[in-house]
Amino acid sequence: MTTTNKPVVPNTTVTRNVRELDKTTDNIYESLVIIAKRANQISNNVKEELHGKLAEFASSNDNLEEIFENREQIEISKHYERMPKPVLVAIDEFLNEKIYYRNPAKEQK
Repeated sequence: MTTTNKPVVPNTTVTRNVRELDKTTDNIYESLVIIAKRANQISNNVKEELHGKLAEFASSNDNLEEIFENREQIEISKHYERMPKPVLVAIDEFLNEKIYYRNPAKEQK
């Protein structure tokens, strides 16, 4: 059995210490903005990927039977539903210092 060193992102809500989030920025609001922007990036990437995979199944003459019988499309959708939420992934990346960010206002001082 092989193990990977990749941290596992939880699929459910996790109670977090707020002080962990503002360690690197010294400002909880700045940390939340960084996390929110990263979560939006992740969400957009996943959405594009999902639409790309589902577009393979699109046909110009769908009938009712084909829609209900398309098991592969349902399995793809279920896979994406089971994935961790983008906010949880973004928080994990932020806490593990995997996000590059900069604050131009702080750089001017």
